[in-house]
Amino acid sequence: MSAGGMNPAPNGACRVVALLGAESTGKTALAQELAQALQQQHGLRCTWVSEWLREWCEREGRTPQPEEQADIAAEQTRRIAMACEHHDIVVADTTAVMTAVYSQLLFKDTALMDQAQRLQRSYSLTLVTANDLPWVPDPMIRDGAHVREPVRALVMQALQDAGVQAREVQGLGPQRLACAVGHVREGLGLY
Repeated sequence: MSAGGMNPAPNGACRVVALLGAESTGKTALAQELAQALQQQHGLRCTWVSEWLREWCEREGRTPQPEEQADIAAEQTRRIAMACEHHDIVVADTTAVMTAVYSQLLFKDTALMDQAQRLQRSYSLTLVTANDLPWVPDPMIRDGAHVREPVRALVMQALQDAGVQAREVQGLGPQRLACAVGHVREGLGLY
């Protein structure tokens, strides 16, 4: 699927909570924990969508080339839309915006950004993880602790340019989850 083939926004009944942030900021664990907490606390049908880039890298045994980025963004978007078909809330461990940010940072390619920003505006809530967790190396998909601040800056700029208000998730362990749950309750009106 090409960048032009990214699926449209999910149906109106499903609410997408998008988790964005630099590498090694706990997005995957937080996405899983957040979906479980929302289901338990609010009785909603919740799930999380894993980061397709990570799966892709593990499957291929390498990181993607510039011409493969559009398909990765499209597949992440498709998986979010598919999860929305059967759930009230979908917590997305990244969106097409992260792929667009990495395309910009690594390949100086901004071609994916406009469509990724349009999709991001369709999601119900955007959370950005703070760079306050210890760095954990993963040589397959992580470039190093030194890229966390540049990535965060690009993410925040992309969201600002898209007119998307982001809420920051901070803290360690249970504090991080509690922070995210609080943002979701407030942002989605869950009480």
